[in-house]
Amino acid sequence: MKSKTLVSIIPLAAALAFATPTTDIPFSPWTRAANAPILSPQGNTWESAGTFNPAVVFHDNKFVMLYRAQDSSGTSRLGYAESIDGLHFTRRPDPILFPEAAYEKDGGVEDPRLQKFGDAYYLTYTGYNKKDAQLCLATSRDLIHWERQGVILPAYKGNWNKGWTKSGAMVPEKINGKYWMYWLGTAGDKTDQMGLSWSTDLINWTEATTTPVLPRRPGKFDSRVVEPGPPPILTDRGIVLVYNGADDRLVYRTAVAVFDRNDPRKLLYRSEKPIFFPENEWEKVGQVPNVVFVEGMVQEKNRFLFYYGAADKYIGVAEAPVR
Repeated sequence: MKSKTLVSIIPLAAALAFATPTTDIPFSPWTRAANAPILSPQGNTWESAGTFNPAVVFHDNKFVMLYRAQDSSGTSRLGYAESIDGLHFTRRPDPILFPEAAYEKDGGVEDPRLQKFGDAYYLTYTGYNKKDAQLCLATSRDLIHWERQGVILPAYKGNWNKGWTKSGAMVPEKINGKYWMYWLGTAGDKTDQMGLSWSTDLINWTEATTTPVLPRRPGKFDSRVVEPGPPPILTDRGIVLVYNGADDRLVYRTAVAVFDRNDPRKLLYRSEKPIFFPENEWEKVGQVPNVVFVEGMVQEKNRFLFYYGAADKYIGVAEAPVR
């Protein structure tokens, strides 16, 4: 049955977060494009417990989604689904990436993000072996067959990171002759904050700051976690990064940060209020309660589509007009 499109705009408090910042944000306030999940767990094998946290790109005239699928033992694999309209997806029967390397064994491959450079797609994902979680990279030309490039940000290393590494969101173009990537690390106080690294070859990365580039804010909706969402959008004046924030109760909401177009370290704007948050029952109840976690984004003509994991169990989609 076709999903119903919501006609109501998000509440005023969230809409106010879109008040004109110091630089342009290319999308207007969000609405949910579907009231129900667009992907849910199925069967009794590799995607029986959860289907969530998707990366989505437009490839060969269709929407292609790589999503995290979890079985009943908690092991994660990446599934593949495609769509003509961006709302109704058809899945492949088998995962396209599954735990093979030592840094993925028994835990899995998690939380994909996709960026294209030239003819190749670069997939950042979390490799988890039940002991450590580390940011990894794989490459492909067809989004189905993947070549592992290994761990690109090791755990327990860095200028301020003392724990795991996750969530690599690559800037879509070189800036000052370098590739740039926002990512998640764990600070000494056990909170998860955002870092920034640069590279000349997309394989070897150097940290760009001595402290988190986007730190947590005590007492706010992002007091405990500040985690990159989809790869950023480049505008004439800014690097627009949708990010996921969690408070001290680990309620996850969505926000926006804008960095300088010529200096990815320089913050220009940051949401004072979340722009998207759990509302529906399936976003509040699941494997992890009260979570919307945006990870995929596609611009389609005059709108953006934002794909998110809900309660670590389902996949939903929101939309926003292009400004």
